[in-house]
Amino acid sequence: MLHVRRDRVRLPDGKEAAREYVVHPGAVAILPMFDDGTLLLERQYRYPLGRVLIEIPAGKIDPGETTAETARRELYEETGYHAERWARLTTIHPLCAYSNEYIELWLAQGLRDSGARNLDEGEFLETFRLPHAQALEWVREGRISDVKTIIAIQWAEKILSGQWPVTQRP
Repeated sequence: MLHVRRDRVRLPDGKEAAREYVVHPGAVAILPMFDDGTLLLERQYRYPLGRVLIEIPAGKIDPGETTAETARRELYEETGYHAERWARLTTIHPLCAYSNEYIELWLAQGLRDSGARNLDEGEFLETFRLPHAQALEWVREGRISDVKTIIAIQWAEKILSGQWPVTQRP
């Protein structure tokens, strides 16, 4: 599952050194926002941390898939929701010291519940709605500690205040 590379690199002072990093296919994370500004979040147990984290939906990009396709697939698989409006917000590099992983953050609006989910094998999560103001408070209190989710909640703050307009995609 993990592929680690070890490269020889030339440093700015002319010396050579080894650099190891984890190769990652990339991922998407989705900020699902209802028309009233309420967010759709997940509670998911994370084994390496030994506890449940509050997160936004996210997942790895499958071979041959665009990030837009991945975002739509992951939103449905994890939450059972579809979105009428999509906007690509930004790209983040959460582990740049030891991985080439990137995560494209997408905004999903015009949400409608299909009534079904399609979770991956071994994936157990619970979805819930949370007002944006409460999500910000949970970030401040440390109840939300996942970095992609914190970034998404900060984006939501700027979007809801009108400071950062977004370009919608069908």
